Amino acid sequence: MTRVYVDMVADLFHHGHVEFLRRARAMGDELVVGIHSDDTVEQYKRRPIMTLEERVAVVAGCRYVDEVVADAPLVVDRAWLERHRVDLVVHGDDLSYDQMVHLYRVPIEMGIFRTVEYTPGISTTDLLARLHSVGC
Repeated sequence: MTRVYVDMVADLFHHGHVEFLRRARAMGDELVVGIHSDDTVEQYKRRPIMTLEERVAVVAGCRYVDEVVADAPLVVDRAWLERHRVDLVVHGDDLSYDQMVHLYRVPIEMGIFRTVEYTPGISTTDLLARLHSVGC
């Protein structure tokens, strides 16, 4: 059995998130999703609109997800992968090479890192821009 791991913010959960989870789940038998805390996310982008608890609940409701881990680390290490019995780590292909190596050095070195194509035309940033454009 192959346990696939992805990590994400999952703020304003949308069809791009669902497509990412579908593609990752197709690479294995179980999908484990780590959700980053509000404080972790705020270190590299804006603070999420939805709380950690809300984001965990939404992701847990997705049919492709078997397990959700709240307050997932931004940088994945070997101990964390072993504790959660992760066989494969997947991320969208939207990271720069330097970002990818910084965040996923261990799974890359272990040969268990893969990417899936980013869903074009939809992101939380896009949704926020749409809201702003209509005066919300």
